Amino acid sequence: MNSEAINFKDKLSLINEHWSPKVITEMNDYQFKLVKFEGDFIWHDHPETDETFIVIEGDLRIDFRDSLVHLSTGEMYVIPKGVEHKPFAENEVQILLIVPKGIKNTGHEGGKRTAENDVWI
Repeated sequence: MNSEAINFKDKLSLINEHWSPKVITEMNDYQFKLVKFEGDFIWHDHPETDETFIVIEGDLRIDFRDSLVHLSTGEMYVIPKGVEHKPFAENEVQILLIVPKGIKNTGHEGGKRTAENDVWI
């Protein structure tokens, strides 16, 4: 058992790129991933699972086909499985994602921003 706390600020300082989630720990069949967003992502969904966004620092907009949600520091939102969405951050935002193991950050859409393998920090 690891007896050290995970410090988000320390872990985020190791991330130099945007849209590339990094695993910081696991619980049961779920992974906790830190990621930095800036700019526009792609439309995608996760047909088999919900996805949780927790904003550690900054402001995030999540677009849906018929609405949108704004999240600020300290806020979270759970996107239900199968709901198409597109994150956007005008300025850099730091996010904690909670997703089942093996879920790609772009769902089934793929593309150049798809994180193919889990990277631990």
